[in-house]
Amino acid sequence: MENQEYKILIVDDEPDIIEFLTYNLKREGFNIFSANNGNSAIEMAQQLIPHLILLDVMMPGMDGIEACEKMREIKALDNTLIVFLTARGEDYSQVAGFEAGGDDYITKPVKPKVLISRLGALFKRVNWKEEISSSNPMRIEKGGLIIDREKYAIYEGKKEIILPKKEFELLLLLSSKPGKVFTREEIFELVWGNDIIVGDRTIDVHIRKLREKIGEDYIKTIKGVGYKFNE
Repeated sequence: MENQEYKILIVDDEPDIIEFLTYNLKREGFNIFSANNGNSAIEMAQQLIPHLILLDVMMPGMDGIEACEKMREIKALDNTLIVFLTARGEDYSQVAGFEAGGDDYITKPVKPKVLISRLGALFKRVNWKEEISSSNPMRIEKGGLIIDREKYAIYEGKKEIILPKKEFELLLLLSSKPGKVFTREEIFELVWGNDIIVGDRTIDVHIRKLREKIGEDYIKTIKGVGYKFNE
């Protein structure tokens, strides 16, 4: 997909920030829209169905965290990426952002080259999901599991297991090519984005949580390399 086909909604209460981001993103060929508060952002997002939303955390009235939570309740925005923008670098803000359904987190002041690189990584993640969508049905059967991409749920027999977004995406990636060893670098890039700041043990923690829910037999650790979904 060419950049001009991507719609990006910028949400910030500071006009200078919107102007700066609009200029740099339009220069790269993106189709840019903007809103200056959470309520307007939700309305515009429902109308536009943007590919990505750059969402400021600290806004008067409805802040970015709350706006993100409301957007994640809208079915039409399931595939929209949400990237938080904030001048605050506290860990708890990042955690709150991801728990609200955010896909990435960029601190101000934003450097144009870093922003473009980050967006490139995020859209690469979208592309692999589209590849899975085009080559697999909405319900994928792998071993004793049924993976329901529409509901972000898995079934083991009659038991339904609802997974958090990142755990589901990690399982979906590994199971999309049974037997293939995905390196840690590939997993970071395709599930989290290669520039995102997360702990070194993030993948390990998510794998452990997945195994607790689906059992130990499906995902194999390849020591020093990464993980694979057993054939």
